[in-house]
Amino acid sequence: MIHANDITYRIGDRLILDHASFNLPTGSKVGLVGRNGAGKTTLFRIILGEIATESGSIALPRNVKIGAVAQEAPGGPESLIEVVLAADTERTRLMAEADTADGFRRAEIETRLTDIGAHSAPARAAAILHGLGFDAEAQGRPCSDFSGGWRMRVALAAVLFTEPDLLLLDEPTNYLDLEGTLWLYDYLARYPHTVLIISHDRDLLDTCVNHILHLDRAKLTIYRGGYTSFAKQYAEKRELTAKMRVKQEAERKHLQAFVDRFKAKASKARQAQSRVKRLAKLEPIAAIVEDDVLPFNLPGPDRMVAPPLITVESAAVGYGEKVILDRLNLTLSPDDRIALLGSNGNGKSTFCKLIGGKLDPMKGEMKRPTKMDVAYFAQHQLDELNPKATAFDHVQALMPDAPIARSRAKAAQIGFPGAKADTPVSSLSGGEKARLLMGLAAFHGPHLLILDEPTNHLDIDSRTALMEAINDYTGAVILVSHDRFLIEACADRLWLVGGGTVKPFDGDMDDYRQLVLSGDLDPGKRSDKEQPSGTSKVEERRAAAEKRVALAPLRKRLDALEARMTKLSDVIAKVDSALADGSAFLKDPAKATELSKMRAEAADTLASVEEEWLAVSGEIEAAGV
Repeated sequence: MIHANDITYRIGDRLILDHASFNLPTGSKVGLVGRNGAGKTTLFRIILGEIATESGSIALPRNVKIGAVAQEAPGGPESLIEVVLAADTERTRLMAEADTADGFRRAEIETRLTDIGAHSAPARAAAILHGLGFDAEAQGRPCSDFSGGWRMRVALAAVLFTEPDLLLLDEPTNYLDLEGTLWLYDYLARYPHTVLIISHDRDLLDTCVNHILHLDRAKLTIYRGGYTSFAKQYAEKRELTAKMRVKQEAERKHLQAFVDRFKAKASKARQAQSRVKRLAKLEPIAAIVEDDVLPFNLPGPDRMVAPPLITVESAAVGYGEKVILDRLNLTLSPDDRIALLGSNGNGKSTFCKLIGGKLDPMKGEMKRPTKMDVAYFAQHQLDELNPKATAFDHVQALMPDAPIARSRAKAAQIGFPGAKADTPVSSLSGGEKARLLMGLAAFHGPHLLILDEPTNHLDIDSRTALMEAINDYTGAVILVSHDRFLIEACADRLWLVGGGTVKPFDGDMDDYRQLVLSGDLDPGKRSDKEQPSGTSKVEERRAAAEKRVALAPLRKRLDALEARMTKLSDVIAKVDSALADGSAFLKDPAKATELSKMRAEAADTLASVEEEWLAVSGEIEAAGV
């Protein structure tokens, strides 16, 4: 399908593609992965013919139809269904011509319309729009009625409707909720033609693709399988490359040593010259340098509160006199990990505002500690950052009385070390802005962290770092995300928002996927008998959450022991350094003896602390969490 041969492309002095080549077979589904800024979107533009390469070429079959989501979302007076149908330009043209054609030409047109399924097109377009979150009423409304994010869904629906031979999708889930994302997984898995997808969604890359095209340091390498298979192959490649590089360096040193020793001796000149030639032909094996991903810092509360953290009883919430959610009876524990499920517009944001204390219940009761601190992160808040201020400026505003050194240390802690802290927000990438906003939101160690779509703009490695930070965070978490991998990795409980209420979902993400594809997402309309089987799974998640609460003191003790072990090891290392050359006993025997005694005591204490650490670790491991 696509044959890329020796492509080179630069932006200014920066090399984006360096003699890169790859081949994609017809019908393959390929995930294009690489760090943010590596040049993935640039490669798409080259394939589309929008920009020319410095060298090399892209070969595509003759008359191949390529489809990509339009850069500019539709926003005119046309209805959504009309916009999607108009994307098939051949159908639109033939339908218009059929009104005036007659005789043989009319027969030709009707035959072609039948061949391309023109008469079933409205039903197909409606099904795609429905899968992306537009009900029948919404499909008849003009595009101009919808926000930019929803109009981008219409643009996605339009390109899917045309079913191109080569479908190019750049982060297609960015504008979708979880329900739309799950529908897209299913659609792409069944798509009959070639697909090339840029995505940081691990679940999509494991569910929908059979090859991974990796863009790294201006080179392209294709791997068979999904993302999990790629990650394993890439790790093995790194390990093998490291071993080969060590072996080659040893050979280089051996050859160079021979040349240096015998190049001046006539009797060894021939052998020395042959080794010089061997050295010249021994091309260095480049080390695979890993770009370290800075961890996310989500400090927990200094003091945990007694459970429950929040109790909602017979409550309703809304705006003015309009009730959005009713019949709310829920309990949140201090260590809960809850993911909110439900289509956009069902009230997830309203519920988050209620739990976060931004909205009061219209009726019923909500009990929460008066001094509970809540951190709220949402993508729309990125616009609230001061574009002219730096990360350091934002951090210093939260600790105005602190010394500059301490403010800089805090900025580094949330991912902006050194000169990076002095970069204006306007010059930061989307992922860096998200990291800054998240660090500012959780700055003071909240009891509850509400995360609304935290993975937008984050690459796969950064999403993994965020997942680890959420799992290490000691407070409660409410998570709204279209990233299924993140939900499954972090959430212990699932709550479904729909039908004007919020209820625990008795099932896992596979059960929820089936509900999404079946079109039945209303918890208020399903009886208990209709709930998916999976009560044992829910009980397991709840038991895990309860265990974590019970084990919190043990984990705190473990952290304290680790800190003490580090300090004792530092003391021993410093004493060993002071006594290393033996002169200390000659210069000051008394002090040297004291140091020796101090080392022995520190070593004994360290052994005792290590035994206690092993015992506490064993208790936590035995609990199975």
